[in-house]
Amino acid sequence: MNTDTQVSNRWSSRYAYILAATGAAVGLGNIWKFPYIMGENGGGAFVLVYLLCILLIGIPVMMAEVIIGKRGRSTPANALAHVAKESGRSSHWSLIGTIGVIAGFLILSFYAVIAGWAAAYVFFAGAGEFSAAAATPATNAQVIGDLFSELITSVPQLIIWTTGLLIAAVYVISRGVKNGLETAITYLMPALLILLVGIMLYSAAVGDFAAAFAFMFHVDFSQLTIEGILTALGHAFFTLSLAMGIMMMYGAYLPKGISIVKTSITIAIADTIVALIAGLAIYPIVFANGLEPSAGPGLLFQSLPLAFGSMPFGDVVGTLFFIMIVFAAFTSVIALLESPTAYLVERQNVSRTTAAVIAGVGIWILSLLSIYSFSGAAWTKLDFGMGGDIFEFLDYITANILLPLGGIFISIFAGWMIKPEILKEELNLSYSAFNIVQLLLRYVAPIGILIVFINAIGLF
Repeated sequence: MNTDTQVSNRWSSRYAYILAATGAAVGLGNIWKFPYIMGENGGGAFVLVYLLCILLIGIPVMMAEVIIGKRGRSTPANALAHVAKESGRSSHWSLIGTIGVIAGFLILSFYAVIAGWAAAYVFFAGAGEFSAAAATPATNAQVIGDLFSELITSVPQLIIWTTGLLIAAVYVISRGVKNGLETAITYLMPALLILLVGIMLYSAAVGDFAAAFAFMFHVDFSQLTIEGILTALGHAFFTLSLAMGIMMMYGAYLPKGISIVKTSITIAIADTIVALIAGLAIYPIVFANGLEPSAGPGLLFQSLPLAFGSMPFGDVVGTLFFIMIVFAAFTSVIALLESPTAYLVERQNVSRTTAAVIAGVGIWILSLLSIYSFSGAAWTKLDFGMGGDIFEFLDYITANILLPLGGIFISIFAGWMIKPEILKEELNLSYSAFNIVQLLLRYVAPIGILIVFINAIGLF
């Protein structure tokens, strides 16, 4: 393997890198999943455990990925090979990077489809579909349910919305790191935060903010079971977009002189704050309208539209809400598309525009598997225990197998294979702080992620 190639792009500033990495981490899961699992597992007690898991596992593994990317100045597989060679290890460690990029590629194939749902709902809300449903109180839930069912089972609609989203992502990525990726993130992330805070204030005014706050933040250690702790452990790892090749790729663009430790901590804090604000934006509406807080994705696409339809300025707020959802999804989409694009530029020596188009077309073709799975096509059905159809299989194999295994091997590689001198140089920590990070990478992170892996595949 040729490990001499290097990427020439760099983020323009520390701020740009933090925005980009936070954008990659913030996604649909932050909007609905974290506030719910927090409320169901002891509220403030769960947050304390979650933050501990972020500190002991999430941040160290993120730092490891950024170090590998920054040191290798290349795409994930090549960066790992470079760092392994520099440390006197086998270049076969590059397989970790390959697995991460493959996992990210597979995730993007179905994530883009679900992001397309949000794009469609911007149109539905703007067209007054939510208020029209509310105008027929006897059947309003059925109307919204039919709207959702018709969308996800309509192959033409899903193809249109997924294609539009991927075309936008390909355009952004084709423009390069500074003119495309960084420029888009610089506008999208502040806009996302403004919309999120605005919706939170609206929700506090018209919803049951007190009930939402109590649901999310009450401290009840009696509700924090072993399963809840494992949930916190798993979410702490997955929420930072680790083991997908993203942080290695973004680390490769990190300018010299920027602290990996400080930026990693900042990104983890920002990701958590966005998730908490999202909960305070959604759950006052949920409780004021007697909705089920555990509805998962259905909360976004069925329960909340029903509530928006009967609220003051509901169509306007619903439109802004789903624009915010699209922004959150899109920042993750472009992050996931960057690694395969950079790989094609680096390995196949093609222009960035050509690489972005090839990667985008590849994702689009693969997305058809999920699109037809949602439509119920018979040929997508599976019966070997890892999901009932191709979409569920892709979700299972990435979330439960590829990502945890990638995280385990990344922490082992960083903790045991990389020369300590390299880690010391890149982290620039005191002697005692460095020893703590190395301890976390060598023992705590791999064991913790292994527990998540064993629990995910049902061995506990």
